[in-house]
Amino acid sequence: MRPTDTAEHGRSWWREVTPGQWKAMAAAWIGYLLDGFDFVLITLVLTEIADDFRLSTATAASLVSGAFITRWLGGAVLGAVGDRYGRKAAMIASILLYSLGTFACGFAWGYTSLFVARLVIGLGMAGEYSASVTYVLESWPVRWRNRASGFIISGYAGGTVLAAELYAWVVPRWGWRWMFWIGVLPVLVALWMRRSLPEAGDWQRQIGAARTGEERPHPFRPLFTGRIRPWVNAVLAATASAALFCVFTPVGAGFVPALSVVAAGCLVAFAAQLGGRRGWLLYVALMATVFCAFLYSWPIQALLPTYLKTDLGYAPGQVGDVMFCAGFGTMAGCWLAGFVGDRFGTRRAYAGTLLASLALVFPVFAVQDSLPALGVLLFGLLALSQGISGILPKYLAGHFPTAARAASLGFVYNVGALGGAVAPVLGARLAEGMPLGRALAVLTFGLTLVVIILVGGNVPRRLGRLVDRQTPDDHLVPEAGGAGSPPAGERPSGASGQAPADPA
Repeated sequence: MRPTDTAEHGRSWWREVTPGQWKAMAAAWIGYLLDGFDFVLITLVLTEIADDFRLSTATAASLVSGAFITRWLGGAVLGAVGDRYGRKAAMIASILLYSLGTFACGFAWGYTSLFVARLVIGLGMAGEYSASVTYVLESWPVRWRNRASGFIISGYAGGTVLAAELYAWVVPRWGWRWMFWIGVLPVLVALWMRRSLPEAGDWQRQIGAARTGEERPHPFRPLFTGRIRPWVNAVLAATASAALFCVFTPVGAGFVPALSVVAAGCLVAFAAQLGGRRGWLLYVALMATVFCAFLYSWPIQALLPTYLKTDLGYAPGQVGDVMFCAGFGTMAGCWLAGFVGDRFGTRRAYAGTLLASLALVFPVFAVQDSLPALGVLLFGLLALSQGISGILPKYLAGHFPTAARAASLGFVYNVGALGGAVAPVLGARLAEGMPLGRALAVLTFGLTLVVIILVGGNVPRRLGRLVDRQTPDDHLVPEAGGAGSPPAGERPSGASGQAPADPA
């Protein structure tokens, strides 16, 4: 066994993780599984909804985009809750939001009501990402935090597998609304979390032990200083939300480019304030990186069921089988990503795995009449391309200190997640001039190359150091012996006994 797979005293890595840390992982994994289940439902029943409400493919695809419009706000607000009041409180609030939003989808009477319910789901999912990943990463031993990141994100893929299996069983019998009504069950998980979970270790030691509330972080303080700034930021928030709503609905038809520029300007203004003079460029660079990551991954995630049903003519049971292979491939890839990330470093693992995935993109959409071949190819593609997103939380969280981690990660990730709102609509638009499968392949291949360059070249960190040369390589895995170094028993073991921090 490799040196990085054992502790300094020879124990296997899983024995270093305490029962309490495994419990934290299990709870967050279940929450994220149900999050994935609730969020992916819309992609599975999109054709049924389009038929019921008489929607075009592009208009129906905007329902997928709806949840992304509010993610930037949910990620920032619930992230701030997590930084000030604890990761557990933010997780519980997030689960309640996305569960109730999903339940409301089942009562939608038309496009607008369903779109509004999707906005609520977006608020909750954004908070779940930042709260769950910071909770687990700050609870696990420092040396195994890539592994923890991969494990937690695999829960989302598990949710897609569960949704695909239920889709094949529920929808033909009872219709699409019952899929959303089932989605209220995560509320029970939130109640269990409230009673039985401890707080995240890093947060509790560094922030939770503060004697007064004034000693705890105020992530939004820069937005409310002075008399004029709070009003200006309120206008910016309203403008960004209205512009995004118009961009991703028929309301903004004919003005999409101008509205997109307005929304982007508002969000960059928030990034400049939250990041401050030294951090604003890092925030913007990470937002762009995540945006491109969603653009390469979400065309397939959002429109694969539609492609299977419309272009290949698959029945619901066959769609469920293919989605099972796809979801399990993503889950397996998340597990693999954690081990590879701990072995080779987060950035090298991320870029190298994405590079390998390019060999499978076009073969996936070349298969026309072989369900087993399509399942195998999709398993491999999603394991390598979307599975590597298992260490995206570790990659992002390492850029921020504990006191601002949840709010910062929640903001940059969920602003970047607007790429997921653009992706299905862009895929549907491209499909108007070419087959849907070819459109998905072109988007996936091209944007994957962009992400390989951004992550592999350490572009966000390099840009951040143009304005702040003192930024450490990794806040989550500090170098042994340096400031903020973990205790000896928790120090990562590499070839030199120091943290396997990614080199600049």
